Amino acid sequence: MQADLILFGGRIYTMDEALPLAEATAVRDGRIVAVGDTATICDLDGSGTEKINLQGRIALPGFIDAHLHLLEYGLSLTGVQLSGLDSAAKVVSAVGERASRTAPGEWIRGYGWNRNLWPGAPFPTRHDLDAVTPDNPVYLLSKDMHTGWANSLALQCACVDRHTPDPPGGQFLRQVANGELTGVLKERAMESVAKVAGPFTEDEQIPALVSALERLHRYGVVGVHTPERVQGFSALQRLWRRGRLTLRVNVMIPDDDFAHAQRMGLAAGFGDGYLRLLAVKAYSDGALGSRTADMFEPYETERQNRGIEVASGEHLSQLVAACSAAEWGIAIHAIGDRANCRVLDALEEHWPTWSEHSIRPRIEHVQLISPEDAPRLGAMGVVASMQPIHCTSDMLMAEEHWGARCSGAYAWRSLLEGGATLAFGSDAPVEEPSVLRGMYAAVTRTREDGMPAGGWYPEQCLTVPEAVYAYTSGGAYASGEEHVTGSITVGKRADLVVLSQDIFKADSQGLLTTEVAATIVGGKVVFRAA
Repeated sequence: MQADLILFGGRIYTMDEALPLAEATAVRDGRIVAVGDTATICDLDGSGTEKINLQGRIALPGFIDAHLHLLEYGLSLTGVQLSGLDSAAKVVSAVGERASRTAPGEWIRGYGWNRNLWPGAPFPTRHDLDAVTPDNPVYLLSKDMHTGWANSLALQCACVDRHTPDPPGGQFLRQVANGELTGVLKERAMESVAKVAGPFTEDEQIPALVSALERLHRYGVVGVHTPERVQGFSALQRLWRRGRLTLRVNVMIPDDDFAHAQRMGLAAGFGDGYLRLLAVKAYSDGALGSRTADMFEPYETERQNRGIEVASGEHLSQLVAACSAAEWGIAIHAIGDRANCRVLDALEEHWPTWSEHSIRPRIEHVQLISPEDAPRLGAMGVVASMQPIHCTSDMLMAEEHWGARCSGAYAWRSLLEGGATLAFGSDAPVEEPSVLRGMYAAVTRTREDGMPAGGWYPEQCLTVPEAVYAYTSGGAYASGEEHVTGSITVGKRADLVVLSQDIFKADSQGLLTTEVAATIVGGKVVFRAA
């Protein structure tokens, strides 16, 4: 047998307990066909074999980002970039600059504004934007994507005014004096403007997705789990039909599309190795940054606020029952401690049904969990789909708003020791999808400047092998694909990443200096560093 591709001359960390470390591996027809010593593997060399000399570097299973928003990430690369701007005035200035080169009537979209970078500042208003965008409707997503900021023209397009009631699970911020809308929309209230902003055209979607794929491959990512609405799923199908989908994409559909999917006869697992339906995605609450995460006790800084219950316990129970009966995966967003408890209650209520069908339900984020609830994930076999970079990005904000409850925040060690499977991701575009930076956060619980010294609640730190597992085998398990991916094992997909140095032997700082040298999907090199 002649191999199509051989990797040799370094260390192959397989994440396979049967053979954890090897010298070389061979690929044929997109699959791993041999793993072992260099002499044995090089016997498979032929005239058409591509050989990659690792030159002392290491190879791992390709990284799986178990939670990001793929189309949103791609579009965020082309919209108005608002991340890191430390005042509302700077956001308005950036929007005004875009308006100066945008035709009247066209929508302006932006991503990443973060009120938490504006200490003591009030919420912005539509009037701030009106001053620089009189002729363009504007809709700006916050960093956590749980709050929107619109100008007056956008609200008019949505037919939303002071008489519009707050939708269930959402809130229009209003002026206290007269009830007029401020232009800030929380949770499900965002949908009113998002819908009229209109779908992006194919000419916008396809380049955005291609840009996202290219960026992800640079980070060593070979597969993602992404919640997508009809627009995103359709764009991915177009890319797939054109043979340009170089990433393995597991799609989570929104819960309000589930009934339609059932009428169409669609089932979880439908698709192929590059585009596949995975689960139904729902929201139990909001987010920390927007102070809409559903809490047992009020926020330290807002004593009348316990967040927003985006979906009731009854709705969650009905959804779990329906998904379990239809043998669909279940993925439920939960940030606050009360939200996580409510999700676990719904899963426990219907545990006999979904466990019988070997469904692997997931809680997306598990950002704050009470000590009594943490063991419940492992006991029931619920996957903890988490994003380590949120810990180091948000820890100061968490301390401010959650106080002593932070002992249960981003509790990777507690969940792992309780028997839960960890599947790590980035939540892009909320954060940049750098896996190595995410691993650094998981292993150190410090910012990249080394603060706080010793780590934030360091008892929750992971080891490097545990973090690697969560970005490889953990993601494979979460999608029910551990038999075809997640380790470098004979018969599995040839999805690999080559790193510039051995992260298992370097100190934690080495995670920040390590670079992705190559990314391989299906035996084909999709990224190679210069």
